[in-house]
Formats: sequence, C-alpha cells, structure tokens
Amino acid sequence: MRETKKQGTGTFYGVGVGPGPRGLFPVSAVEALLCCDIIFCPKADTKEYSFARQCLNGIDIPEEKFEEIPFHMDPNRDLLRGHYRQLADQIAEHLKQGKNVGCLTLGDSMTYSTYGYTIAALLEVLPQVEHHTFPGITSYAHLAATFNWPLGEGKERVLILPCPDEMENLRNDIDTHDVVVLMKIGKRLTDVLQVLDSMKIKEHCVFGRRMGLEDEILCNDLSRLPEEESLGYLSTMLIRKNPREKRHL
Repeated sequence: MRETKKQGTGTFYGVGVGPGPRGLFPVSAVEALLCCDIIFCPKADTKEYSFARQCLNGIDIPEEKFEEIPFHMDPNRDLLRGHYRQLADQIAEHLKQGKNVGCLTLGDSMTYSTYGYTIAALLEVLPQVEHHTFPGITSYAHLAATFNWPLGEGKERVLILPCPDEMENLRNDIDTHDVVVLMKIGKRLTDVLQVLDSMKIKEHCVFGRRMGLEDEILCNDLSRLPEEESLGYLSTMLIRKNPREKRHL
C-alpha cells in the first residue's frame, strides 16, 4: 500500500471489517489504515462502544486516531440525507488538510452497508478525491463458512434478500430460487420460521445472530431455535429449498 504524500488533499479509505471482533478483513486494508491520520468508526446510538472498532483489536494503531461517529437508522430519509452529508463534510475537512482518512463499516463495504451512502455523499463534496474501498466479509459468507454450507453449487440460483414484510412474498422467493440469503429479519423471525416449517425445509437452513460478539447465536437446527422476535436483530439466515445434492460421491 503506497502512502499518500501530505501535499494537497489526503486519501480516503473505506474498510469493511468483521463480522464481529475476529480480525476478518484484508491485509491490504490494514496497510491502508496504518497510514491514516484519523479513522472514523460507526457506533449505534444505543450502544456504548463501536463494534467496528472492536474488529481492529490487536492491530497496533494509536487510540487517538479513532473517532466514533453516531450511526442512525431513522426511517425519515431527509434526516438520513442530512446525517450523511454532515459526515461527508466532516471527512472532507480532514482530507482538505492533507490528512489520510479511514472509515470502518461492519461486513462488506458495498453490501447493504451504510458506507455506500457515505462514499456517495463524500464524492459529491469532493468529486476528485483519491479514494479506495476495500471489500469485507459479509455475515452470510461467515455463516456459510461456519457450517460448511455452500452458498451455491453448480448452476443453483441464489437470492440475497432483505426479509419481506409479507410472508407470501418470502415463500415465492424460496420457490423460485435454490438458495435464499435472508437478511434484515428483525421482528419477522417468528413468521419466517413458520414459513420454513410449513414448507418442511427447516432442516436445510442455518441461522446466525450477532456473529463474533459475546452473545452470538449460531444454529444449524432451526427446530431448536427459540421463536423470539428479539433474536431477529443483527441476524442472517441461509435457506435451501432442497437437500444438498451429494456431488462429491
């Protein structure tokens, strides 16, 4: 990783980390973060610390380089636009001073990530800024690896889906694909489990919640998963319509 000279505008680095404090991110991203003067870390306004910051535990980066930024999930799009524009302006001020700036995001940088809004807003403020976005590991890739659960084999059709409100839509999505990666489940977990039960495919599915954190839940037997609404937050489910074909035999 070439360190940007401190002449003119600095360089912006977006880095996907996690899921969870396991050091799951590219080696090249570590090299980029080491040359940053400031690293922004998202923190949910309901939490005392940044999960993304924890993912860098063990990396020798001075603590004073980190700055936590509030993470908002407000349904009001106008408020969200204002939040990302304010963050972009804040990042731009450091870049204009010739500083290299890093920004962490949980999971992959460009998969259902708030980082996508951040980089879009920044490029409106500083269209010519030098920037590099590093991919991260998605929750579903981590979950699949945990259970040796292929996300697609041969010509299987795979759908990555934020959980729909209407369960009939979910049923149709499962019917028309071989594998469904279900994200953003939230309060709909009980309804999702009922759909899988009625389709008699629970045994083909796996579930993960808050992966890498102290209270993580990993389950490959959904019949034993409590049907509690609260379990749906920060959770991912891998759904297979049919039993896996034994191609290895």
